[in-house]
Amino acid sequence: MANRRALHFVFKVGNRFETACFYRDVLGMKILRHEEFEDGCKAACNGPYDGKWSKTMVGYGPEGDHFVTELTYNYGIGSYQLGNDFLGITVASSQAVSNARKLKWPLSEMGNGVFETKAPGGYKFYLQDCSPPQSDPVLKVTLAVSDLQKSLNYWSNLLGMKIYEKDEKEQRALLGYADNQCKLELQAIPGKVDHATGFGRIAFSCPQKELSDLEDLMKRENQKILTPLVSLDTPGKATVQVIILADPAIAGDKSDEWFAAQKKPKATG
Repeated sequence: MANRRALHFVFKVGNRFETACFYRDVLGMKILRHEEFEDGCKAACNGPYDGKWSKTMVGYGPEGDHFVTELTYNYGIGSYQLGNDFLGITVASSQAVSNARKLKWPLSEMGNGVFETKAPGGYKFYLQDCSPPQSDPVLKVTLAVSDLQKSLNYWSNLLGMKIYEKDEKEQRALLGYADNQCKLELQAIPGKVDHATGFGRIAFSCPQKELSDLEDLMKRENQKILTPLVSLDTPGKATVQVIILADPAIAGDKSDEWFAAQKKPKATG
């Protein structure tokens, strides 16, 4: 699975200006690209909405070698209800901590040099007051699951992720495709996972030739496929093929999906 990579996390945002200020001025990320769409996404990138929407990619570096965030804005929708599914993104950046203090952005000290803060809309970020141990400061995305072992079987045995850490007592695990990539942390919670209306999704790249096999595997294993293999056109970029899947321990049809994508070169001539 050496050719698979964590790409981005998708957030729905209700206030583009305030959100952009947080990512740029507090976290220190850069706006990488912005796109406007007249109709809803075929793969529900903007959620279950059919109207006009926009997508803004922000991160610490190019999408090709950094884990970034995709901020989707649906015109006319000013806020979303958060569930208990998204538990936070951890970033190693003493500069982000310094920026938050200078701007008087709310910080809660969690101990061991870690501070909790919230983006507009309530999404949690954990800032480590240190230099990043790798070129990309984004260390991990933490999602809630209702059954840790079921999730581990899904991500590790079916999707080929390496288990870096597993804590039975705390009911958490850390997984990833490579040492120098953003990791996926799974944290078991009591009861069901509630996605509310603010649910997001995490995206991973996958070689195009593996996508059909992946879809067939999920069918054989009776796993949920939210969006079968489909091609998406992106303005100014190559066509992207995606399949959207659902972790069985993140119940419901609004799950934080596994999004496999591979750019397909445009025809020339």
